[in-house]
Amino acid sequence: MHVLHTNVGKARMALVSACCLIGLGQAGARAAVTITDTVSGAFLVSGAKISTATHSNVKISFSNNTAGTNLELCAGTTAQFSAKVCGTVVSDSGGPGFNFLTLVDLVEYNDKYLYVLEVSGTEAASFTLTIE
Repeated sequence: MHVLHTNVGKARMALVSACCLIGLGQAGARAAVTITDTVSGAFLVSGAKISTATHSNVKISFSNNTAGTNLELCAGTTAQFSAKVCGTVVSDSGGPGFNFLTLVDLVEYNDKYLYVLEVSGTEAASFTLTIE
């Protein structure tokens, strides 16, 4: 499991806030959060489960910045995260230089956590994740 850093904790809080704003469907409310960090095995992105009953479209941009590795952005339970199993693949990383856009409805991921899994490669991999 990845050890949390103070700045990552703040980024995660901003992510939760952004998802809440978007999930509430507030007119004109646009929030974007970008997280850039490193994963070795598994990295928990959201500090709390996604919780929404409102259909809310969200844009997710995900990229892997490290050659020789492959990452997956996943939504799942804490048990799936701990077992390093991807519950639902939200996005795949490709190689460095590829930035994948995924459009999702947050209701599909209700009661799930977001996390990044390193699915191939032997070194820690840097990634960038933007949610708006």
